[in-house]
Amino acid sequence: MPTPQAQPFSIDVHDEVLVDLRDRLARTRLLPDSPDKPASGMSAGYLGELVASWRELDWRARERWLNEHPQYLVDLGDVTMHFAHLRAAHEDAPALLVMHGWPHTFALQLDFADLLTDFHVVVPSLPGFAFSSPYRSGFMENQRLADTMNRLMTEVLGYDRFLTYGEDVTADVNDLLAATHPESVRGVMVTHAHFPTMQERADLDDPLAIAFFERLDADRYAMSGYAHEQGTRPDTLAVGLNDSPAGLLAWIAEKLVEWSDTHEGDPRAVEHRISRERILTEATIYWVTQTIASSFRPYFEPRQDAPIPPVTVPASVHIQRHERDNPESVARAFYRDLRTFERLEEGGHFAVAEVPELMAERTRAFARELGVLPG
Repeated sequence: MPTPQAQPFSIDVHDEVLVDLRDRLARTRLLPDSPDKPASGMSAGYLGELVASWRELDWRARERWLNEHPQYLVDLGDVTMHFAHLRAAHEDAPALLVMHGWPHTFALQLDFADLLTDFHVVVPSLPGFAFSSPYRSGFMENQRLADTMNRLMTEVLGYDRFLTYGEDVTADVNDLLAATHPESVRGVMVTHAHFPTMQERADLDDPLAIAFFERLDADRYAMSGYAHEQGTRPDTLAVGLNDSPAGLLAWIAEKLVEWSDTHEGDPRAVEHRISRERILTEATIYWVTQTIASSFRPYFEPRQDAPIPPVTVPASVHIQRHERDNPESVARAFYRDLRTFERLEEGGHFAVAEVPELMAERTRAFARELGVLPG
């Protein structure tokens, strides 16, 4: 079978798409906050500000910035993968795969990638996100994603060994990639440490671990409404979000606010970590690619709660602040060659986007420990 060949790709949104977007934004019908509404990452005032800023966003400038990062498309079986590939000056530099989650895209990871000039950094769009097609048959399962990412790194790009990082919906993909392709993965960077299955949790005997998962269960009702909707009525929800840019922006930005480590009652605080320009870039990418519906696939397609084999390759774990009480005992039981375990003092759910300099330092330290980067 011939090796899949990647083709250069540049983002070039048609003018009429941008004109239509601005026209829709100008006709936005904003609502006031409901009385006594539950706390969330969105308010009527902040959404109004974001909508006004989106109308004024210089997309062509953002597009030029995005296109400064070399991008490609490649057909891998029944999916067309989009990815950015930032090469280091030295051919023998270590390779690093950086995966995103939901509701963000590859674009939010680029500030982190830009700092790692001594690595070959690959930042793919997940199938069904941004400029990658969905899988055209079958389901978007974690093992399938891990296999796809391994093919991209080894068959397409020719990296025999690489480091890997994933977050949110790619946290398990990250672990599976390391666990099931140890011949390819040199080491795994983690900010969302492994979550045991429900059966594995029932067998836990560490009081700290039991308390951590009890806290998550207690927060589930208030915090997981988005996931229940995306997992049970994805197409109905997607119709509204695909037709209303203000609705799409509210849905995406709410999570960027709530899951960063700066949400203290004022949603604007997110911009201390993720600038307004970056938030609007994410929303624009979802809008122009019409991929909000396919981005829901990880939430509703069949996923078995099957155990992930322990990771035996070296691991560097940096617990993001929303899981600050995630116990070390669980990580040590799963990552059998755990080189670092720490709790980040800064950085939430989107750690490499929120604190890119800090995470770039951690990545370099790990690579030096593994002997793949000069000390």
